[in-house]
Amino acid sequence: MPPKIGFVSLGCPKALVDSERILTQLRAEGYVTASTYAGADLVIVNTCGFIDAAVEESLGAIGEALAQNGKVVVTGCLGAKPDFIKQNHSTVLAITGPNETAAVMQAVHAHLPRPHDPYTDLVPVKLTPPHYAYLKISEGCNHRCTFCIIPSMRGDLVSRSIGEVMQEAENLVKRGVRELLVISQDTSAYGIDVKYRTGFVNGRPTKTRMTELCKALATLGAWVRLHYVYPYPHVDEAIPLMAEGKILPYLDVPFQHAAPRILKLMKRPASAEKVLERVRGWRKLCPDITIRSTFIAGFPGETEREFEELLGFLKEAQLDRVGCFAYSPVEGAAANALSDPVPDEVKQERRARLMALQESISREKLRAKLGKVVEVLVDEPGVGRSKADAPEIDGVVKFKGGRPGEFVKVSIDRADAHDLYGRLK
Repeated sequence: MPPKIGFVSLGCPKALVDSERILTQLRAEGYVTASTYAGADLVIVNTCGFIDAAVEESLGAIGEALAQNGKVVVTGCLGAKPDFIKQNHSTVLAITGPNETAAVMQAVHAHLPRPHDPYTDLVPVKLTPPHYAYLKISEGCNHRCTFCIIPSMRGDLVSRSIGEVMQEAENLVKRGVRELLVISQDTSAYGIDVKYRTGFVNGRPTKTRMTELCKALATLGAWVRLHYVYPYPHVDEAIPLMAEGKILPYLDVPFQHAAPRILKLMKRPASAEKVLERVRGWRKLCPDITIRSTFIAGFPGETEREFEELLGFLKEAQLDRVGCFAYSPVEGAAANALSDPVPDEVKQERRARLMALQESISREKLRAKLGKVVEVLVDEPGVGRSKADAPEIDGVVKFKGGRPGEFVKVSIDRADAHDLYGRLK
């Protein structure tokens, strides 16, 4: 019997890709996955450590695995704090940081020798449904936002070669993937660390740069969706590709705030006036563009006037999709040292006000689609997503029928604040 590995994957899509790489290597070496702790010879827990709630969830998952199995290897972002993990769970077998597949495999080999089976080599494991996949183009981040500890966990920006990224994308599409979700810590910074070095895609010289990557991905015949796009000037170059239907008219841009003083405290360079000007320009070039963003309410020192300024920005920007987090003092974040922390009840109240405002905006945005026919990628019978909807974080389109992975046309006859409802055409 081949040895069995239990696997727990926590955190964001970037961590999910790390899990997929580990699972792919495990399969290539002949290990199989177990569906229960009791049925596993060893358990790997891929942790998240971005905010306090994620740390608690990760520690809980480690504790559960130890209680029900006893042999646990810890990896992921929280693994960048091995002493902290050992203080809470001293009996774990090994601890590695994020993006360390080789180190995870070394730990597995030390406690569960490899049973190599060449017939399973190079069979990639995906944790998403067969019709969509996350395509991670780089690791780490060069920014030093004061609320974030990602650089201390994942390091500075390291871009994958454009040839390697395109090879993975082509393989995914050949396997039936219909949607590629491009992710990284900072997608628009792709290639900066290698000075946009020229690589090769199917023998053609191609710069390691976001625009050139988008153009190359557009040739594969799949939906291409951009996530975690920092608003550099060259992001404007992607908008014509969206207007021409080459990549999805969708931008996920984490603006975080609008008040100049708060943005400065966050070490975010953008200004609300410039952002509004950019948004107007994007919509002029591509009227169908969907803009998603995230914001932080209750950042240290945020006054009521500055929060109202953020609300005013939202009213003016009319963003399509918005997420909001009440500020959480993550251990190791520079923002924790800032003066005038906002009381928890005020943070939550401001978050609720922001989301109530955005709900009214989103409702009107979706009502504008009544009577229209939209293209939908079916996730499960009766549920799919339009070009405006990323999996897990946006709304869905509901209807009767459809098979997972197929594209259908849906006539929209009802909408609420989050989802659309209609009939197959």
